[in-house]
Amino acid sequence: MSLRSPALMLLPFAMLAGGCDRQGAAPAQPPASAAASESGAAAANADPAAGEAFTGKLDTSAKGAAMPDLTFADPAGQKLRLADLKGKPVLINLWATWCGPCVIEMPTIEALAAKYDGKLTVLAVSQDLGQKDKISALFVQKKFVRLHPWLDPDNALSSHYNTGVLPTTVLYDKDGKEVWRMVGGHDWSSAQTDELVKAVVGG
Repeated sequence: MSLRSPALMLLPFAMLAGGCDRQGAAPAQPPASAAASESGAAAANADPAAGEAFTGKLDTSAKGAAMPDLTFADPAGQKLRLADLKGKPVLINLWATWCGPCVIEMPTIEALAAKYDGKLTVLAVSQDLGQKDKISALFVQKKFVRLHPWLDPDNALSSHYNTGVLPTTVLYDKDGKEVWRMVGGHDWSSAQTDELVKAVVGG
C-alpha cells in the first residue's frame, strides 16, 4: 500500500494486497529457545490471503549504503540504537497495523528470526502514529516471541528509505552496509529467502 495514499489506510485488511503504498538498551530479539517449534508455529499463523500479499520486489539500487544512526523505543520506553547492532547482519522490517500485507507477512518474519537466531538480528519497526497500545495488542494476539515491538512514531525510517511502500524490509551486512531491500510483502519462509539471507549470514 502506498504511504502517499492515506485514504487506503481506512480500508479493511482483506481489501489490501501487495504492499501498503531512557532505560537500558532492550534486546533486539528475545533469547533463544525452541527455535524450530517457534518457526513452525509462526508459519502456521500465516494468513490465507498471503498469496495476494506476497508481491514484493527486490531492490539492490542502494547496495552499500550505511545503516542510519537512529534510536527507537518500545512501548515500555526501552531504547535501541541501530548503530549498536553492527557486528552481525540486521534485517529491518517497516510495517504498520493498518497495512494488510504487513500483518500478513509478519508471521513469516517471526519464523525467519527463529531460524536464523544468533546469526541475524531481525527488527520489526512500526510506522504507526501514536498507536503503541494497538501495536502491543497485535503482538500478543499473534503470539510473537522472537519479534519485539519497536516504535518509529516520527516515521524516520520511512523518510530515510523513501520507498513510499509498506512493508519495506532492508538487509544490512555485519558492517552495517545495505545488501538489498524488499519493497512490498514477501514470504520470509520461502526458499528464495533462504538463498538471499544465507548469502549474507551463512548456512
